[in-house]
Amino acid sequence: MNSPLLAVLSNVLLDNRLKKYVTGNLVSGLTHECGVFGAIGTGDWPTQVDVAQVICLGLVALQHRGQESAGIVTSEGKSARTFNSHKGMGLINNIFNDEAMKKLKGNLGIGHTRYSTSAASEEVNCQPFVVHTAHGALAVAHNGELVNCSSLRKMVLGRGVGLSTHSDSELITQALCLNPPEGETNGPDWPARINHLMRLAPLSYSLVIMLKDKIYAVRDPYGNRPLCLGKILPLGSSYAYKQSSAQHAAVLMNGSAKNGLDDKAEGWVVSSESCGFLSIGARYVREVLPGEIVEMSRHGIRTVDVVERPADKQQAFCIFEYVYFARADSIFEGQMVYSARLQCGRMLARESPVDADIVSSVPESGTAAAHGYARQSGIPFMEVLCKNRYVGRTFIQPSTRLRQLGVAKKFGALSENVKGKRIVLIDDSIVRGNTIGPIIKLLRDAGAGEVHIRIASPPLKYPCYMGINIPTREELIANKMDSNKLAEHVGADSLEYLSVEGLVSAVHYNMKTTPSDGVGGHCTACLTGEYPGGLPDDVDW
Repeated sequence: MNSPLLAVLSNVLLDNRLKKYVTGNLVSGLTHECGVFGAIGTGDWPTQVDVAQVICLGLVALQHRGQESAGIVTSEGKSARTFNSHKGMGLINNIFNDEAMKKLKGNLGIGHTRYSTSAASEEVNCQPFVVHTAHGALAVAHNGELVNCSSLRKMVLGRGVGLSTHSDSELITQALCLNPPEGETNGPDWPARINHLMRLAPLSYSLVIMLKDKIYAVRDPYGNRPLCLGKILPLGSSYAYKQSSAQHAAVLMNGSAKNGLDDKAEGWVVSSESCGFLSIGARYVREVLPGEIVEMSRHGIRTVDVVERPADKQQAFCIFEYVYFARADSIFEGQMVYSARLQCGRMLARESPVDADIVSSVPESGTAAAHGYARQSGIPFMEVLCKNRYVGRTFIQPSTRLRQLGVAKKFGALSENVKGKRIVLIDDSIVRGNTIGPIIKLLRDAGAGEVHIRIASPPLKYPCYMGINIPTREELIANKMDSNKLAEHVGADSLEYLSVEGLVSAVHYNMKTTPSDGVGGHCTACLTGEYPGGLPDDVDW
């Protein structure tokens, strides 16, 4: 904490990007920035694991986190000078054809799928970023957004390092090339460099960092962005999920298991979410803990350092991962996302009951909550909307015009289920309020008697500067209308939100850890305006 660079960063200023969030000049949608993935074979190299294919399939499972661009970088573990790399714009399956995959030979690699928040949607900003240092090549993939990007950029540029993009992911890559303040004796001390970066920039990121023969998995000290570990098992092994991070942590403290050594593991993977593990023959093991630096090598995994957050600060895992962004079969904090969404629906039914004939959902992310509402209320669940599976998520598209067109062609109404019915329609969230109206009209046109909207999350009222591209306060419909006025505006018979207390209670209901254990705290800044590190212009890191 005595580094002179920390003194530079202690006076954090709003850069142009963050000013736009606060002052309301940025027009943007509700989007997540990206997903990261890494894989490494264990034992003798060349590995029997097809690393590039594993990463590609892992990225396909993370496609919901970003649809603009993707990239994979691999290393054969022999040369520190060269990596194999392929990046492009568009969806995973369109970028990585057979010719591209043949070039991605390696025993380890990292990948990234992206939606832009801090930099433009251009191929130059595709990740992973690769830089060539005096000690060899370095590749980085990043999920999140640096709160103090402006001051960190000034510091890096002041050290004579050039930056070719406006992406804070490239900034992280270049910052890792700087010597730590305590110096280095026998070559680069990468854990020390990562530790130094984490103290310079405590929010918000999950990182996968690849060297010639190692991968480092890194999560910020607040645990704001998700990151988890999985074990690639031989074919025929059981793929049962571990129940909790706490259980596995206890196992890690015994004997050689502490270093992640396991004769049964053919390799290790790290991912923003666990949803793709089963499809690649991997078993979910645990989350990377807040502030933890995990080293992945051919010998297994081991924790090399843990950077603590301030003593008066709690973990601040983004609660909107549960609400919207994560896939329902992913595991966070010892529970499946689906079960948390189901409990949100139960809480919503308790808080905002209504007389109706059927409960239904806006698929897909509203479905689990709708089932919870139906079970709690005793009203039967029935599908009323037919989704076109070949249209992407409306909020993940960067242009307003594309988003509006997406609503029009995304759904059809199941008129036999709708006609004459009083419907409770569950959705996960409302941002601008310009997508739920057309859906209600669709149901009315199909003969619905009543349409009551229930939202399985609280009103979105504040912007996020930690990797979720939430619109400005002026754009958020909850800041313009209360639930009664919004119901009238969108054509609903009634509209109610889940309370903040109800959401937190639902998320904690099935957690295997509690906030009193020092983990399990959640960031609700977009709902309450209470930011983990304060507002961007008054943080005192």
